[in-house]
Amino acid sequence: MRKNRLKEKIQRNETVYGLFVSIPHPIVVEMIGHAEYDFIIIDYEHASTNMETVEELIRAAELLEMTPLVRISKVDRIEILKVLDCGAQGIVIPHVERKEQVEKAVQYAFYHPLGRRSLNSGRPGVFGKYPLSEYIARANEEIMIVPMIESVEGVRQSETILSVPQVSFVLEGAADLSQSLHVPWDTGHSEVQRNLEELLEVSRRCSVPYASVARSLDGYTQWADNGTRIFVLGDDRNTAFRAYRQKLHEYRGSAGGEV
Repeated sequence: MRKNRLKEKIQRNETVYGLFVSIPHPIVVEMIGHAEYDFIIIDYEHASTNMETVEELIRAAELLEMTPLVRISKVDRIEILKVLDCGAQGIVIPHVERKEQVEKAVQYAFYHPLGRRSLNSGRPGVFGKYPLSEYIARANEEIMIVPMIESVEGVRQSETILSVPQVSFVLEGAADLSQSLHVPWDTGHSEVQRNLEELLEVSRRCSVPYASVARSLDGYTQWADNGTRIFVLGDDRNTAFRAYRQKLHEYRGSAGGEV
């Protein structure tokens, strides 16, 4: 199994940057890698991506030495097994509100003695090139478990959620959190920010790194000043759309046309 570079960088307290990948084509991952991001989160929850494509996206990430994580759609044994057998180096679990969700994911993601993941000598195990016992031990060291806290209940239960030893870092989900606070998509609302700050404090008490979805430079600076070192800079679709739109507006404006 490949060395998990993201895990190493987080342990060294380096600042790392990632993107959600929703466009199901490897060339997008290649571009992100050449842009020198540290990791991607392949979106299997919202995007129209099948498992064969997930494997191709992971392969592209490996080519550029980025750490490929996958946001699963649910805590399901077969889904987690297939994602990891494709070569993902970790899973992001959406909508976590109970410790049991993470504990179940650990059982499905890790081999004995940490879990009961089904044994296979596929591509992560280099097709049996090396002893399977070596691969099992290495996999248990490299796999990352990342719960997303996206609701008031998740924040309320966050201390027990983050008490699971295999949690690598926690990722905030301010968008759905805002909805659970009855202010949908107002991620800057004072109540949303208060809950995020509470989650940050809990993560510190539990010695679990906190990851922020940076939605603006001001927001990025705020969380960086608070000690956050893991940032997800949105997703590939919105990043591309904004770049396309900005370029068009700049050219239209320079020609004296309508913006």
